[in-house]
Amino acid sequence: MGVFVRIRGWLECDDRQLTQVEEIVQADDADQTYSGGWTFPPRQYNFTNWVFYGAEMRARSVDWFLERLRSVARIPASDDDGDLITGLFFVSHEVDGMSEWQVRDGTVMIQAASQEYQFLDE
Repeated sequence: MGVFVRIRGWLECDDRQLTQVEEIVQADDADQTYSGGWTFPPRQYNFTNWVFYGAEMRARSVDWFLERLRSVARIPASDDDGDLITGLFFVSHEVDGMSEWQVRDGTVMIQAASQEYQFLDE
């Protein structure tokens, strides 16, 4: 049957960055089963835009998702404030356990998830 990985999390960005995130997501081949996990709220409020992702995928597809996330993280700041895209994802691997992927400073930082979040794997 294979090993499954559950990925769930969100991104925070401004209007211009949101357009670029949408372009990266839409560039995926329609045959990529897990590209449908992205959700863009139809209405964004106030100053920050939100993008959500949630999917349970085969472990062999995790590299595909991580590459998309790294592409998003590299999107440059679009104003004088210099704010880059930020986000947080929890990745639960059936064999390796849970990790935390932090989108910040133009990259994706991966570390073991805090014990506080282990209830998500129960």
